[in-house]
Amino acid sequence: MSHYVYIPVGNADYLLVLAMDPDTGALEKKHEVPMGKSGHAVCADHKRQTLYVGLGQGEDYALAAYAIDPQTGGLTALGEVPIEAMLCYISTDRADRFVLGAYYSAGLATVHAIDHRGAVGDLACRYPTEQCAHYIATDAANCYAFVPHVAAANSIYQFNFDAESGHLTPNETMPVLAAGPGQGPRHLAFHPELDIVYADNEQESSVTVYGYDRAQGTLAAQQTVSTLPEGGWEGNSNAQIHIHPSGQFVYASNRGHDSIAMFAIDADTGAIRSLGQQAGEETPRAFGIEPNGNYLYSGADGSNLLRTFRIGEDGVLQEQGEAVDLGGPAGWVYPLAVG
Repeated sequence: MSHYVYIPVGNADYLLVLAMDPDTGALEKKHEVPMGKSGHAVCADHKRQTLYVGLGQGEDYALAAYAIDPQTGGLTALGEVPIEAMLCYISTDRADRFVLGAYYSAGLATVHAIDHRGAVGDLACRYPTEQCAHYIATDAANCYAFVPHVAAANSIYQFNFDAESGHLTPNETMPVLAAGPGQGPRHLAFHPELDIVYADNEQESSVTVYGYDRAQGTLAAQQTVSTLPEGGWEGNSNAQIHIHPSGQFVYASNRGHDSIAMFAIDADTGAIRSLGQQAGEETPRAFGIEPNGNYLYSGADGSNLLRTFRIGEDGVLQEQGEAVDLGGPAGWVYPLAVG
């Protein structure tokens, strides 16, 4: 098994493939993949054979697929399909039959079929929600899908997901879950074992713990904890949230305070406890945790540097090694083990 980090470089038309040493966390640039447009959201199928990238150049938008070479981590283009607006998040469903997308400015969710080669195929579903849709993913059972919205929408759309057709239909129990006043749920992180989902709240600078009713496909808020130190920080907003593969810790990026917020997770209840904040580059947004759970890699909108943090047994981050100059800000940070 070889480890790589895939990073589309902001304001550029290429994607970097960095080889990762799983023992030390050290990174080495291996490939520069031309894409023709600027890359943003990234995901891979669960078999780790195909990488999907949301692309945009001016008013020209696309969803592209690349075959992953299991020996070198390199990418071969499988083609792209035009889309109507800029994607801000993509994911595959649990059976790798569809690519789901969320569109911030256009305020909608889409589902595209995946063909036998792994390439993006026909549009299976287009569902208008509201402006500021920011994330989309299905649950572990592949029965329900969720689309959180920030800003004025301040809600999480809850859908039934048809794994055969790719269609999204409103969850009859609760189609739209209103978030707490002024929160702005942005991204979600599903606990690997518990019926718990974590949301980072862009406007409130906090993480909310939601209980998940897997029978009905609905969320219910249980706890909210600030991502900031005591006293807060004016002008901050949250960006991404990622859970440690062990389910013991969860992390969220602070834009403004310029840090990664760290939380320990109670093994029985899923409740969280702040472990403080680790300083990052200017305006950290995209970051990722490598599959072994030993290292976290953080990019930033205001810096071309990618920083490496070792994840301690207590979940606390410690900076390690020299930062890598990407030549531009990280559009996404996607660690992956292949082969």
